[in-house]
Amino acid sequence: MIDVADKTLGRVATEVANLLMGKHKPLYAPYIDTGDYVVVVNAAKVRVTGKKAEQKIYYRYSGYPGGLKSPSFKEVFNKDPARVIELAVKGMLPHNNLGRAMFKKLKVYPGNEHPHQAQTPLRHPERGEGRRMTENKESEILSKER
Repeated sequence: MIDVADKTLGRVATEVANLLMGKHKPLYAPYIDTGDYVVVVNAAKVRVTGKKAEQKIYYRYSGYPGGLKSPSFKEVFNKDPARVIELAVKGMLPHNNLGRAMFKKLKVYPGNEHPHQAQTPLRHPERGEGRRMTENKESEILSKER
């Protein structure tokens, strides 16, 4: 589970894409789906830097003449904040069947609540905390050094 409140969109998307692909695991291979399920909460509190809110455009084309739609970041974010994170992560995954399978393991929610409490999701460590998920970090670090 990743809380993205007050974090930058691109940095969060990179972190989520790496977890979905399984790049944090020692048995990572680019042709195998070894990634984890990722739950992203507080998507409505993610931020972008500079003038991206007004200038970033999300294009989609229906295939028909005159079927090009181009809403700005602000319009997409106001309509569905989770969609912004989904689009950012989807662009960082492989563009094939494997990438589509990885993308299905992403769950994004605009608020703090999510329906995955029964699965007891682990909180992903913040940057610089390391990958250990134990409470007593000092004793584990000391035992590894000996």
